[in-house]
Amino acid sequence: MSSKPFKRLLILGSTSVYRRELLQRLRLPFDVVSPQVDETPLDGEAPQALAERLALAKANAVALLHPRAIVIGSDQVADLDGEPLGKPGNHANAVRQLQRMRGRTVVFQTAVAVVCHESGFAGQALAQVKVGFRQLSDRAIEDYLQAEKPYDCAGSAKSEGLGIALLEVIDNQDPTALVGLPLIHTCRLLRAAGMALLD
Repeated sequence: MSSKPFKRLLILGSTSVYRRELLQRLRLPFDVVSPQVDETPLDGEAPQALAERLALAKANAVALLHPRAIVIGSDQVADLDGEPLGKPGNHANAVRQLQRMRGRTVVFQTAVAVVCHESGFAGQALAQVKVGFRQLSDRAIEDYLQAEKPYDCAGSAKSEGLGIALLEVIDNQDPTALVGLPLIHTCRLLRAAGMALLD
């Protein structure tokens, strides 16, 4: 009697609603586990390096608890001329972030890592999205923040909502990267880890 091939559990190592909604597009069953990771930047750490380090740290933190599973970790950092801008957390910080970004180009560094401790698989990818912000008035910033309250979004700009009106241009190779999980890279990593995706 032939046995069915073993299918690994897929886990999203993130509590982000945005990443969960993106991963649901792939129509794969998955669980969600919160990674307990300190997201404080290291001294002098570049935004790209920060995003990549935290994505891998999140995946590994959850994989330690679920070694047989395939775990996805991801992180996004807004990069303003080499300075990392994270989630504002509150209104005052969001105002300051958007005031600094108006009329400028910000690179959103979105990293994804896929890890399975039992199989020994570990892979990473980075998607960079260049975003040009309009020359925003203080009133426009205030109106946007009152309407959207994007205090859990890196750089305070929620492009999948009203935040799109803040922007002049988006230059990227993966439209999902700006929302928080680059699905093109994620699909490639999941295939490499042994998951079937339209194969």
